[in-house]
Formats: sequence, structure tokens, C-alpha cells
Amino acid sequence: MLRREKRSKSRMFRGRAILPGNLKGKALVSRVGFNTYASFYTSIHGQVTTALCADSGNRDLYGKNLTDKIICLPQTVGSTSAGAVWQRLVRLGAAPKAMLFSQQIDPLAAGGLIVADLWAGRRIVSVDRLGAEFLAAVKDGDQIEIGEDGTVVITSKAVKGEAHG
Repeated sequence: MLRREKRSKSRMFRGRAILPGNLKGKALVSRVGFNTYASFYTSIHGQVTTALCADSGNRDLYGKNLTDKIICLPQTVGSTSAGAVWQRLVRLGAAPKAMLFSQQIDPLAAGGLIVADLWAGRRIVSVDRLGAEFLAAVKDGDQIEIGEDGTVVITSKAVKGEAHG
């Protein structure tokens, strides 16, 4: 008989807190650059309460609900419209909880997230420089806990099979 046993497995990473905060949530992972405008294009032009990723070039996230998730990504790609996009998402109540970057955050993403925090009044917790190992370790649906100091703990369920006779 094969018995399956679920165990939680946690890993901790430390990055640089760009917009610090303490929170918990579910991970959504993109292994490619995140295009802010393309991802939220359809969401920012309506009165939505959830943001579905509209970037068909991002196979990891396309069609998934990004609202209140912790987006784990290498970096963002795109244009100067990012600031307006983040501000609009926050005002709609459709923004992610956090953005976790394996690489250094780019100036456009940093500026956009800071604008949303200051002008729209809701922080999207942002941490960068978490490293390639972070992006290799995290999976969609993993529980993420973020600390003010840029500490990120990933908790995933590992399934272990044991043979019994």
C-alpha cells in the first residue's frame, strides 16, 4: 500500500525592502519579465474589482487573477505608464498584495509602486534582490510571509510517498 503524507516545507530568503510591510498571502509566479501595462490593460479601463492578467506573452500568469496575490518575478518590463497603472489598480481595489523581485527592481517599477503608495494610499509591499534561488523555490499557491525587514518565507506542501506492505 502506498501512503501519501503531506508535510510543510519552509525556506527563508532575505531581500531589500523597497516598500516594507508585514503580510501573508498566496504566491503567483512568473519566470519571465512582467509587463505591467500589458498585464493589467483590460483591468484598468473598467470598473473591475479583480484584475486578470491580460498579457498573452506571459504564459505563467495569463488569465490568472492577480488581485490580492503576491507576485513573484524576476523583473518588470515595459514603459513609463507603470506609475499610472499601479495607481489606477490601487484605486480600483484590484492590486496585488506584494511584488517580490528575484533581481533588482527597475526604476520604472519602483517609481510606479511608490506613486501608488503615496498618491492612492495603499501600499503594494515590494522586496527586491531575493536571488535566483528564490525564484527557483517558489511555486504558484505557496504560502508567503513577508517581514518589514525584507525577509520572505515560502511555505509549500511537499507530498512524500511511502510504501507499506
